[in-house]
Amino acid sequence: MRTTSRYRAAARMIAAIGVVSLVAACSGNGGTTGAGPTGGGDAGGYPDQNITFVVPFSAGGPTDTVTRMIAEPMAAKLGTKIVVQNVEGAGGTVGAGEVARAKPDGYTVLMHHIGMSTAPALYKDLGYKPLENFQTVGLVTEVPMTVVARKDFAPATLQDLVTHVKANADKVTLANAGIGAASHLCGLLFQNAAGVKVQEVPYEGTGPALTDLVGGQVDFMCDQTTNTSGQISAGEVKAYAVTTPERVKSLPDLPTTAEAGLPKLQVSVWHGLYVPAGTPQDVVQKLSEALKVALADQKVIDQMAKLGTAPVPAEDATPQAHRAKLQEQLGTWAKVIADAGVKVS
Repeated sequence: MRTTSRYRAAARMIAAIGVVSLVAACSGNGGTTGAGPTGGGDAGGYPDQNITFVVPFSAGGPTDTVTRMIAEPMAAKLGTKIVVQNVEGAGGTVGAGEVARAKPDGYTVLMHHIGMSTAPALYKDLGYKPLENFQTVGLVTEVPMTVVARKDFAPATLQDLVTHVKANADKVTLANAGIGAASHLCGLLFQNAAGVKVQEVPYEGTGPALTDLVGGQVDFMCDQTTNTSGQISAGEVKAYAVTTPERVKSLPDLPTTAEAGLPKLQVSVWHGLYVPAGTPQDVVQKLSEALKVALADQKVIDQMAKLGTAPVPAEDATPQAHRAKLQEQLGTWAKVIADAGVKVS
């Protein structure tokens, strides 16, 4: 298994960002109005120690990349250090479970993606309930997904891919980053939209899956633009479509799934910050205000643009908007997963 130059470059970028330990010259002074349906009390001197951002996926993956982008400007606003910790396993549920059980004081924060809304439908004994055990802080970004294949894969277009997969369902391999991962969910939607069931190959993370795709060990996969843009631009993978209603600015020649003839395959991977339920409202509000500052930072905007995404509008980087999104998505994915017959024991 080989690692491409693009992948190594991405890894070096992540390493350069590293564990964020920026100490601001002055502390933030976020608002003190109520932040959401849970928690109470006063933020007091918060923060007066390091904050840990838990990423429930492997280092170097899409969610990890987004987390490290916003951690530095958030640390500057809050006037403290932010340490990014990767706690991977079971489609993000191991790290999420640790945060759900953490002390609700604002010093343990979870960055999770769409998987927060799919886990209850996938896992019988999840150990936490998203709406009951977490307080939402704010949405961060909605990342488009791409349908990509090894560069020597025969199908030339998305319609060709559907035809080829239907004719070779027992031979074609569809990679993903594990059950419940965004790539797995997108793969389910592809199979539903195409009306076919293929052989899925789960990996422990997006990085290994994409590396094997580039190396030709698997045939195709769905993955976020934050992870595939570099390989697409370098011609290291064959790209068929982007899974959003509009084309991605950084990949202007890549058609949407609707344009490519598969309109039912539409999904974006939204990310958001969470703290344990019971976290004081003033603390949640300080984190939310710091998030808004980070999302307005030009460096963050530029970094996200290169990866085919953008920060959410300021009005979505709030506990209220985030909670509404989570509620809506829980209902949506419960039906999709039930129809697919997917369950993790």
